[in-house]
Amino acid sequence: MTGKDDKRIRLIANIVLTILSLAAVLPFILLISSSLTDEKAAVVSGFRFLPPVFSMEAYQYIMQQSDMIFRAYGITIFTTLVGTAVGLAVTSLLGYGLTKDIPGKGFFNFFVVFTMLFNGGLVPTYLIYTKYLHIADTIWALIVPSLLVNAFQVMLVRNYFATSIPESLLESAKLDGAGEMSIFRLIVLPLSKPILATVGLMMALAYWNNWTNGLYYLNDPALYSIQNVLNAINNNIAALTSMAGSGLYINKSDIPTLTARMAIAVLGVLPMLIIYPFFQRYFVKGITLGAVKG
Repeated sequence: MTGKDDKRIRLIANIVLTILSLAAVLPFILLISSSLTDEKAAVVSGFRFLPPVFSMEAYQYIMQQSDMIFRAYGITIFTTLVGTAVGLAVTSLLGYGLTKDIPGKGFFNFFVVFTMLFNGGLVPTYLIYTKYLHIADTIWALIVPSLLVNAFQVMLVRNYFATSIPESLLESAKLDGAGEMSIFRLIVLPLSKPILATVGLMMALAYWNNWTNGLYYLNDPALYSIQNVLNAINNNIAALTSMAGSGLYINKSDIPTLTARMAIAVLGVLPMLIIYPFFQRYFVKGITLGAVKG
């Protein structure tokens, strides 16, 4: 391959990556711009990358529920931190155990893979969590169901441990008298930052964006996460619009329906957008190494 061919390939690759990057970034820019647009201007002119008429009305409408918003953010941050920490601990311990020659290893591997393909369905799951584990209307309803351990993430961690941690290093530690937990804590975990950061980010995103657990298991609005609160606000906007359309006292033009929905989306996605760049450097490496068949 000549130098000109190499430059041409690099140029094409840069153009393609630039287009893909813009395709990922521009929707978020449009989302933020739309949330800062005056409602009437948005109806007349549509959404634009630069607001035709700047307005904070949508955020003012949402911040009328500020007490509920801040409480929901606190609950979401708590459930995300606790759920991610516990989920990482359980996932890494299970993944590490599956790399060892232990009795029943084949059964446990099959059990994990089986749950990737089949599940008991919503109704049996709901009955187990509410009737037997009694997590309904508790903070654990936002942490335990369907999120604490994910079979796909367990296999990623297992494959990373099996292919990226030198077995000779583990054997040397055993010869020096280290136990399995000491090896796992002092050797395996420090060498597994890429996969742990990758899986941790997946878990954190799942916890932050999850609203179905609150929908299924919570009746107390004081326990709502930010996604449940924003969904309730969104539904309230729809209800107010319906009331206005039925000729009641509410002026439909005073309700920022379009821009408020955009503001709701911004409030829900912005924290994760801020956090993601700090983990991005681990993401590709962790996925690549963890996906290698072990």
